[in-house]
Amino acid sequence: MNLNRKNIKKIHGLILFTAAVILVLMKFDLLCTAAAFVVGIVRPFLLGGMIAFVINLPMRFFEAKLFGKEEAKGTVGRFFRKGKRGISMTLAYLAVILAFTLVVVTVVPQLAGTIRELTNKIPVFWNNMMQELTVLFASNPELLEQIYSLEAPQIDWKATIDTIIGFLQNGVGSMLNSTFTVASSIISSTVNFFISLIFSIYILSQKEKLGNQFDRLLRAYTNQRVYGNVRRVLTLLNRNFSNFITGQCMEAVILGLMFVIVMTVSGFDYAVMIGVLIAFTALIPIVGAFIGCFVGAFLMLVDDPVRAFWFVILFIVLQQIEGNLIYPHVVGNSVGLPSIWVLAAVTIGGSLMGVFGMLVFIPLLSTVYILLRDDVNRRNKTDISAAPPVKEEER
Repeated sequence: MNLNRKNIKKIHGLILFTAAVILVLMKFDLLCTAAAFVVGIVRPFLLGGMIAFVINLPMRFFEAKLFGKEEAKGTVGRFFRKGKRGISMTLAYLAVILAFTLVVVTVVPQLAGTIRELTNKIPVFWNNMMQELTVLFASNPELLEQIYSLEAPQIDWKATIDTIIGFLQNGVGSMLNSTFTVASSIISSTVNFFISLIFSIYILSQKEKLGNQFDRLLRAYTNQRVYGNVRRVLTLLNRNFSNFITGQCMEAVILGLMFVIVMTVSGFDYAVMIGVLIAFTALIPIVGAFIGCFVGAFLMLVDDPVRAFWFVILFIVLQQIEGNLIYPHVVGNSVGLPSIWVLAAVTIGGSLMGVFGMLVFIPLLSTVYILLRDDVNRRNKTDISAAPPVKEEER
């Protein structure tokens, strides 16, 4: 009887699972729309959680280095014990803000100056080109005869005037609507960012309490096996994401220093600025540094196109060394993932979800890799222990 009941329960579960899969396939578009709507509502809180996770890394460092030792006694000691979390959190936010400020102060003025210089050179280039064309036509009068012999294109003035009138009637309204949409988007993004920032502060200030509440909730509504498995997976995800961010920052610093040193030794201009920019954009795995290459080549192209060409060659060489040797080992070792799977994770993640996929798929694939490796080892160990001993003549 008990066996029949178990079988009936399994059949019921299988039927429910099949019905759920069929329902998802039939209403997939509706489910995607509903999921996008829900994500849009909770987006500020998701962003706040991401900010809190990133800020938690330097905050833990400050807590360990500044308050890890025996604390002072007396009034000063009590002040530091009570303000431990607030001081560490403030220092962590300031460190991140300082890093962004360093990039902006180093890169933006130089880039703006180059754009101004390029703007000043365009009229000179245009005048020189017109002078060259004048000399060319003066020495080759047959070119002018060929140009004059070309038939003038027939212009439909009525259609042109109708197009201009239509643009004036409809284009102004569309432009006003676009301006209003852009302004609304900017205001909405600003409000959502501040909501996310405040939410991240709340998370960081009460992270132990929130973790304990989630742990109690999980323990209350799951059995011991599910509870242990979920805890293990979440612990692996937390460790891998933390190590990945740390390794990514370390790799970006290494790449930036490589460019600063090599460009300085080779006599390239803008060495510090390009190194800082490449280090910042290299936070995007594998391909982020190409943004810095484009900006650096643009800056050098204004003064010396040949030097810009050699800079691109230098970038390709250093990028190949970093992308194929340094990056897989630094980031792969930090998350416990072999180099080949790091490259696979970046490629697959970038194809599916763009830059966000590149950032997420490495720690996700690392977690799956560790879980699969442990399960394979456990199964192989069980199979070996359960197998009969091999006779001497069979060896």
